[in-house]
Amino acid sequence: MITKRQLLSLTCAGGLTSVLPDVMRTADAQTGHNVTRMLVGFGAGGAIDVVARMLVDGMKNYSSSFIVDNRPGAGGRLALSALKSSPADGTVMILTPASMVAVFPHVYKTLSYDAFKDFTPVTTVCSFPFLITVGPMVPAEVRTLADFVKWCLANPKQATYGTAAAGSMLHFTGVTLAKESGFEFVHLPYGGPNGIQDLLGGRIAATIYPIGTALPHVQSGGIRALATTGAQRSPLLADVPTVREAGYPALEAVEWFGVFVPANTPAETVNRLNGAIRAVVSTDAFKTGMAKLSVDAVSVTPAEFAQLIKSDFDRWGPIVQASGFSPED
Repeated sequence: MITKRQLLSLTCAGGLTSVLPDVMRTADAQTGHNVTRMLVGFGAGGAIDVVARMLVDGMKNYSSSFIVDNRPGAGGRLALSALKSSPADGTVMILTPASMVAVFPHVYKTLSYDAFKDFTPVTTVCSFPFLITVGPMVPAEVRTLADFVKWCLANPKQATYGTAAAGSMLHFTGVTLAKESGFEFVHLPYGGPNGIQDLLGGRIAATIYPIGTALPHVQSGGIRALATTGAQRSPLLADVPTVREAGYPALEAVEWFGVFVPANTPAETVNRLNGAIRAVVSTDAFKTGMAKLSVDAVSVTPAEFAQLIKSDFDRWGPIVQASGFSPED
C-alpha cells in the first residue's frame, strides 16, 4: 500500500505549477450550463460530507453552480451506482472513502459497479490513520498493543472490538490483528461512532476508529490509545506509537477520501478537474479545515491515484478472503 508519507512525497513531486493556469481558465463554459454535482454516499453532517462541502466551496473556477448531492444507502454503494450512469462530461463526480473501491469488490459477490471499469480516478483529497483504543473493561495495566494481545489471549470471551462498519478497512484491521496474534477477536459493527460509547461504558474491550472519532475521548482520559495505524506517529497523539513501532507492521492502514468521475470522461476534463481540486487542497483554508477534522489534506495526479487504488485493492483482497466474512446485504 502507499503510505501517507508516500502520498505527501507524490504531492510535492507532482507540483501545482503546471495545472494552475488551466484551473484559472475553467468556468461554466467548460462544464456546460448544468449544475455540477458532487455525490456523497452518506448523509449530511458526517466527516465526508463536510469535506465535500469545503472542497466545492473552493472550486468556483471550475463551476459557479456546485452542489453536494447526498445519496446515503448501502454503505455508500448507492451513490457509486448513480455515478456509473451519470454523464461522463465532468458535471457529476463523487467523493468516496477508499473502502468503497479498494475493499468492497472483495467483500460483495455482486456489486452494481466495477471499481476499475466504471469510474475514472481523479485525485485523493485527504487521508487519515486509524486509532486502536481500549476502555475500562481492559485492566489499567494494559498500556501497549502487545499487552492487549496478551490480555485477549487470556480472556477470549471478552476480546471484542467495535468499528463504524462491517466490511470496512476498520473491520479488517481488527481481523489482521487477530490473525497475526492467534486469537479470536469478535467484531461489532455500529454503523457509526456509537461504538465509542460502548467502549466508555465497559461493554466492549476495544475500538478501531478514525483517529478524529476517538481523539476527544483519549484526550479526556476516558479511553486509552494503544497505537495508530499510519506510517508515522500522529502529531495529534505524539506519544502514541504506530502499529509498526508496536511490533505489528501488518496493521498499517490509511483511509483516504477520493474523487472519481464516470468512465470515458475525456482525459482533458479529468486533468482539468484534478487541477481544480489540487488547487483547493493546497490552500491554507482547506488544510486548516481538514486539521479540525483530524485528517490530512493530500492530493495526487490521476496516475498516482490509480496506482494507490491498485495497491490498496491488492493488499486487502487476501485479507478479506482469508477472513471468511460474508456480508448480510
